[in-house]
Amino acid sequence: MGTGSRTTRTVGGGSPSIIGADVHIQGNLTTAGELQIDGQVEGDIKCGSLTMGENGSVSGSIDADSAVIKGRIEGKVQAKQVRLEKSAHVDGDIFHETLSVEAGAQLTGKVIYASREPEAPAKLTASSDTSKKVSSTGGSNKALLDSPTADTGKSSQAAAS
Repeated sequence: MGTGSRTTRTVGGGSPSIIGADVHIQGNLTTAGELQIDGQVEGDIKCGSLTMGENGSVSGSIDADSAVIKGRIEGKVQAKQVRLEKSAHVDGDIFHETLSVEAGAQLTGKVIYASREPEAPAKLTASSDTSKKVSSTGGSNKALLDSPTADTGKSSQAAAS
């Protein structure tokens, strides 16, 4: 082997990715691992774990498994675990499963408990489909609502028979 060293870094392991105090990023950031922000980010962030230093700032949304906020955020925060430390300034809604707020932290927005489990897709129901038909045909509304094959091209009497 040569005299140079080579380091391989696995995603989600090892040391965190660090945005230094003198760094200003315009754009979205995504990592499965840890992210430490001491500089400025204008964009959305999606990461496994976020630690924001006192001088760090984010203008955009944050989506993480856990977030420790000491700096300034303008945007939505969504994480299973959120901790706002005394120097935190958040201007946006926080969606969380667990939330910890130290005395002195500032929050302007809603705090909403939200489970991270996926929601079931909405189903189209016959009643929502027939609402247009009832209003457009007149006549017997009951016959149209009870008929699974109601069609706006048929009269209400035909649908009832």
